[in-house]
Amino acid sequence: MNVKLFRIMTGEEVIAELLEETASYIKIQNGLVVLPSANGSVGFAPWATVIDRDEPELTIKNEHLVYTASVDEKIEKKYKEIYGSPLITPDEKKLLL
Repeated sequence: MNVKLFRIMTGEEVIAELLEETASYIKIQNGLVVLPSANGSVGFAPWATVIDRDEPELTIKNEHLVYTASVDEKIEKKYKEIYGSPLITPDEKKLLL
């Protein structure tokens, strides 16, 4: 699962699984819009809520993207929890000697 952050020209920041990337477009699925809160944390809400869930892929032209970035490990883990990744790894534990 290739989870990325996309800033759309509308100002929305969307976290989604990147399925395909070409010179002219990206194809994503399972988008979540990032919602900042007053206390400095962030929340998530479904993005493109009325699309056909039988065909959840969306194609976005690159001309509508401001930037694409990797996401923090904690955010990626939360995303995978939301979208049911079959493998969720526990937080790293360090052995104290």
